[in-house]
Amino acid sequence: MEDGIQHRTVNVNGINMHIAEKGEGPLILFIHGFPDLWYSWRHQIAFFASQGYRCVAPDLRGFGDTDAPASPTVYTSLHIVGDLIALLDAVAGAEEKVFVVGHDWGAMTAWSLCMYRPERVKALVNLSVAFTPRHPKRKPLETLRAVYGNDYYISRFQESGVIEKEFAEIGAERVLKEFLTYRNPGPLYLPKGKAFGNPIVLPSWLSEQECKYYASKYEKTGFTGGFNYYRSLDLNWELTAPWTGAQIKVPVKFVVGDVDLTYNAPGAKDYIHKGGFKKDVPLLEEVVVLEGAGHFLHQERPNDINKHIYDFFRNFC
Repeated sequence: MEDGIQHRTVNVNGINMHIAEKGEGPLILFIHGFPDLWYSWRHQIAFFASQGYRCVAPDLRGFGDTDAPASPTVYTSLHIVGDLIALLDAVAGAEEKVFVVGHDWGAMTAWSLCMYRPERVKALVNLSVAFTPRHPKRKPLETLRAVYGNDYYISRFQESGVIEKEFAEIGAERVLKEFLTYRNPGPLYLPKGKAFGNPIVLPSWLSEQECKYYASKYEKTGFTGGFNYYRSLDLNWELTAPWTGAQIKVPVKFVVGDVDLTYNAPGAKDYIHKGGFKKDVPLLEEVVVLEGAGHFLHQERPNDINKHIYDFFRNFC
């Protein structure tokens, strides 16, 4: 147990899910991204448990100590949200609505959770990844390849077995350090055989010990579970046709770092700041751009992020 954090396994939606929890009070569900774990929320769990909240942070399907089914076809947003609804049914008790915080893929999952089951969410703070409306004529993978090419990280993640072998040769700890310290606002490219060659200096917010914790889990599981989210992008697009044009109808605050590659993607700033985001998310109450912050902003700037989440959620308690 780290600082009073309790760990247990809950059977949800046909898989065994590991969760970390701490605190008593209104429940906050923390949803991590790639290549992350429940552990990426360690600073938020400590803070919010001390402020009278109950924090629940799962390892999502495919990650850490949660089951990782082999087929990418069971990693669509319908599966992942299905896992989380079953988790809430198991842990939330009589609390019908909960607070949600998401980052990266976890933010995408949180958008889906709010779209499919808005009656279960009191309010949402999403980090890094803004809502992406479904485009009925654009399949995700061919669109990404057309814009960024075959060396783009999402394109490379499609190469089942190949990218796993490359990452295994580089070593889990090195791969994780490369991702966690990535601060280039441009797109992430992983050319074959040339991925991740620069010397790494860990920033002040990330210790060797923390990297080793991440590595200890990824050395056991590999990266396939995480890759499967990317490998299901087109299938997810096909299955979510009924939600084309649907809006997010829960209160939302969005926080992004200005050095984050997501914020600097083509069209992202216009969408976020010029009315598109607000049209799709009508209860979007606040957008915060953190100056000098990168992609893993909840670990890089925990005090700022904790305050932003706290100030928003207390309006709904």
